[in-house]
Amino acid sequence: MSLQDELRDLRDLYENGPRKLHPELLEIMDRGGSELAASGLAERALGPGARAPRFTLPAADGEQIALDALLAEGPVVLTFYRGAWCPYCNLALRSLQLHQDAITARGARLVAVSPQIPDETLSLTGKEQLTFTVLSDLGSDVAQRFGIAFDLSDELGEVYDRFGFELQRVNGGHARTLPLPATYVIDRSGVIRWAFVRSDYTVRAEPADILAALDALDPLG
Repeated sequence: MSLQDELRDLRDLYENGPRKLHPELLEIMDRGGSELAASGLAERALGPGARAPRFTLPAADGEQIALDALLAEGPVVLTFYRGAWCPYCNLALRSLQLHQDAITARGARLVAVSPQIPDETLSLTGKEQLTFTVLSDLGSDVAQRFGIAFDLSDELGEVYDRFGFELQRVNGGHARTLPLPATYVIDRSGVIRWAFVRSDYTVRAEPADILAALDALDPLG
């Protein structure tokens, strides 16, 4: 089963299955998604051929990780996710974990970034048994530089508050700013060679496509 098949099954649980949400909440969430899609943010985000913005961010254990240091060792697969509170993100991260060895075998480093505080990313890596690097982008400053940061509407933010996501706490006071789901393959020279950016948080990059993008890299690049 592909990751997208799993994601569709998860969405069906919330829309039609035993975890079905109240129609009013689904309507608010769908409206927020439609407004985000109409904004054109995903289409304006950095894409193939652009230079990846340089950054240094804290890992779950507090270590400061610089993109330049990662690129000195090989290509980087950089994926942005909304947070540990998002079941679609957790499913996508688990799928990436299953393909971690295949990514490493291609000489690449897998790195995930979210706007959560380091304590929350540490909790996530332990709970999900993630062995790849997870970084904290408080305020979504790096996501903003990639062109994928956006602010939740007050209406949708209130829904997330009702769900008990505690974004004010887990995002270190930046409760309304999140990244679009996005995954980039960056070559050793720091150029984005493949990008997957969507406004729909229930759609994520397929690991098979990520591996294909790594295989297509210039070995000297």
